[in-house]
Amino acid sequence: MTDLSRSSSTSETTPAAPRRENTTRDNPWPALWALCLGFFMILLDTTIVAVGTPAIMNGLHADLGAVVWVTSAYLLAYAVPLLVSGRLGDRYGPKNVYLVGLAVFTLASLWCGLTGSIEGLIAARVLQGLGAAAMSPQTMAVITRIFPGETRGTAMGLWGSVAGVATLVGPILGGVLIDHVGWEWIFFINIPVGIIAFVMALKLVPSLPVHTHTFDWIGVLLSGIGMFLLVFGLQEGNRYDWGTITGVISVPLLIVAGIAVLVAFVVWQRLTRAEPLIPLVLFTFRNFLLANVAIFGVGLAITAMNFPIMVWAQSVRGWTPTQAALLMAPTAVLTLGLAPVAGRLVNRMHPRLIAGFGLTCFAVGIVWYGLALHSDTPWWQLVAPALVLGLANAFMWAPISVTATRTLPPARAGAGSGVFNATRQLGAVLGSAAIAALMESRLASHLGGYSMPAGEAGGGARVPAVAAESFSRAMGESLYLPAAVVAVGVVAVLFFDNPHQAERR
Repeated sequence: MTDLSRSSSTSETTPAAPRRENTTRDNPWPALWALCLGFFMILLDTTIVAVGTPAIMNGLHADLGAVVWVTSAYLLAYAVPLLVSGRLGDRYGPKNVYLVGLAVFTLASLWCGLTGSIEGLIAARVLQGLGAAAMSPQTMAVITRIFPGETRGTAMGLWGSVAGVATLVGPILGGVLIDHVGWEWIFFINIPVGIIAFVMALKLVPSLPVHTHTFDWIGVLLSGIGMFLLVFGLQEGNRYDWGTITGVISVPLLIVAGIAVLVAFVVWQRLTRAEPLIPLVLFTFRNFLLANVAIFGVGLAITAMNFPIMVWAQSVRGWTPTQAALLMAPTAVLTLGLAPVAGRLVNRMHPRLIAGFGLTCFAVGIVWYGLALHSDTPWWQLVAPALVLGLANAFMWAPISVTATRTLPPARAGAGSGVFNATRQLGAVLGSAAIAALMESRLASHLGGYSMPAGEAGGGARVPAVAAESFSRAMGESLYLPAAVVAVGVVAVLFFDNPHQAERR
């Protein structure tokens, strides 16, 4: 804590910075909209690939295990640097780091669309993830610093609503693009959006004061190695029958080693005399701790639920990518309509009421989907669970995001936003790995090892009729895992303190 205080108090400010910050506080909303466009793009990219999974399998002749790495590699490259990129924003200015990340992300999107192999696509997605990691923490940090307390809740509510809407618009937009111009365009679409977002941020986002920070590179190494071992073990476990990979290396060994390295990372954060990558003092703030538990579940579930639903819709029901993605249309419409309401309520009501309602709807909606997936399920039977998910997305993102950072000291804004975003992405990484393993496991249970070979789900191909119901139930049962994790988040938010009372004191 001493190192953190010393670091935070040593600010290095350019002469123009205070004037720009005060000017922005007079009307900070244009800066927020500029940041939200870039943030919307990177979150859109996280979910848009789910609907493109069958088309990518067909176009690049890849199997399910390989194409899942298109998402997992992105999420892993996104999650690991988040803890450092939050500090880079503090040190070099959130605007500068955001612009660099946006440029990298946009160029990597071009690479993704031009590649002709699954290996090239995975490599390009890693670069995309690094760009997203540089951008994401800066949005929360800027909002915390340019909005006064009385309007910060509304601003964070809008930021959280953007996250909810992006995760739902992604599949719909992806379906339209794949059907009409090809899977490559789910990446090419980022290029014009990225250019516009860059110009807006350059003109509208202020240059803020910076702080001197040291960087815990040992912590970066430990967290990266631990997460990679854990994700690789979970995701590739079924391929190796949860046994030996080569020589003495086995799936259980990788998983145990990953957990052990992550434990060593936490211990190192406690013992290091330099400024830690994760200031553990952050978790002494009750709401920050509980919000991180909740956002972990949200990140895991959002990523995990899309894979089984999209694969089922296209491979069992034979719907086009656009038709499959339109299953989420009721969710997106309801979220867009109710998100402003939720943003206003965040400034007035206890966050446990809003977040608890939203997360409960989320768990119920996912379970409802799981129960509804059969070989002959008509589209109209999926409207009701989609509407429940719309309620969830409108009411869970804003209160969780606001509550996480609302009572943190401004000097800890960069570290806090970095940890919060890293927690969400860690959930997404593990969700991608776990759902792939669970889908394969349920398919093996229902169909004796049946798996989707390269290209089977693309180009309108369908699962054979004799296997359709068993395949459907395997996909449906896979959804119970993300629902269970969200239920843990429901319990966590019920213990939120009321930040309104703390601010009045």
